[in-house]
Amino acid sequence: MEKEYMKWFLDARFGMFIHWGLYAIPARGEWVKQQESIPEAAYQPFFETFNPVNYDPHAWARVAKSAGMKYVVMTSKHHDGFCLFDSKYTDYKATNTPAGRDLVKEYVEAFRAEGLKVGFYYSLLDWHHPDYPVAGDRIHPFRNFPEYKDHTGNLPRYADYVRNQVEELLTNYGKIDIIWFDFSYDEMRGEAWKASELVRMVRTLQPEIIIDNRLGGNIKAREPEIYAGDFASPEQIIPAEGVTNEAGEPIPWEACITLNDHWGYAAWDKNWKPAKTVVRALVECVSKGGNLLLNVGPTAKGEIPPECVEILGQVGGWMRRNGESIYGCGNARLEKPEWGRWTSKAGHLYAHVLDRGIGPVNLRGMEGKVAYARLLADGSEIRLDRPWNAAEYPDDAFVSFPTATLPDDWDTVLDLVMK
Repeated sequence: MEKEYMKWFLDARFGMFIHWGLYAIPARGEWVKQQESIPEAAYQPFFETFNPVNYDPHAWARVAKSAGMKYVVMTSKHHDGFCLFDSKYTDYKATNTPAGRDLVKEYVEAFRAEGLKVGFYYSLLDWHHPDYPVAGDRIHPFRNFPEYKDHTGNLPRYADYVRNQVEELLTNYGKIDIIWFDFSYDEMRGEAWKASELVRMVRTLQPEIIIDNRLGGNIKAREPEIYAGDFASPEQIIPAEGVTNEAGEPIPWEACITLNDHWGYAAWDKNWKPAKTVVRALVECVSKGGNLLLNVGPTAKGEIPPECVEILGQVGGWMRRNGESIYGCGNARLEKPEWGRWTSKAGHLYAHVLDRGIGPVNLRGMEGKVAYARLLADGSEIRLDRPWNAAEYPDDAFVSFPTATLPDDWDTVLDLVMK
């Protein structure tokens, strides 16, 4: 049964992920402290020099809105423990850097002003906090440092720190639409985070907030835990057939995908996904009943890389012509056609033609069911006709293009109005 507070999320389909923090200065990705086992003293200069002089969240919000995105999730704290918000529970925060201000507050106000839904990413991990355990942790940056071999920390006390910071985030910034926890592993899951207590507090503070599934519960269970979350969050992959629970029922999901190969800013990573790839990934997600959360990693100066801005601008152009086939749409419950994908909503079936093929485009099983077809991008008619060579396919409808190539090489969308 669909939860009422989930409706906007299921209609939006396209959001922006923002990974930003101290790691933008070394510019080798958000896991640089762990991957290079950087000691605290060597990481500290990033804190002491963090000063995003060109940070303009209003410009970020305009980029997201122009791309056709409807919501955004930004890191409030990543695994290194650095907080972009003004927390009273730590000194390791943006207000104590040369930035000197609450960067989350500015983010919330800017994106809200553009009419976008606003979310917080919050890492359950913390490689800076003294209560977060090191000994026995296969992920911690200091796991191989001899001086930490007996450091067991105090996980229950750290879980209270998490609760206190989440309470700040959900109390001090008005209505928040998504809380995106990341992530559980090994024994660090579920009640190790005091997850039931945490979720009860979250629901009390923000009754309509949407929670992801990374506190460690089983969202696919017939009777999921209270902390199992509202949506599944496959990372860097689009599920083959969407996501279902153990009863075979579809559950909400969102694929989080990077524009290059890193979440945080990586100066030398120029492996950008072209706009065509992004559009097709979005269409694939929606065709399977899911969302796409597409990431950008701003620079240390606070700028979204120009390549990202260019790609998102191109995606936005396609969305302005074809967004009707994305927003409010979902799985059409039809077999995947050889030429592309289906999306649908009440009264409309959208054919996303990705491959022109040879001859007329076969709409399998659609004979007598389609009132008319039009090109969604400009509203022009696309002829429904039965060619002379289709006699052996009496149950299928056909559309014909007057050219050997598609009007839109990325994705030519046909709006099929059903009888």
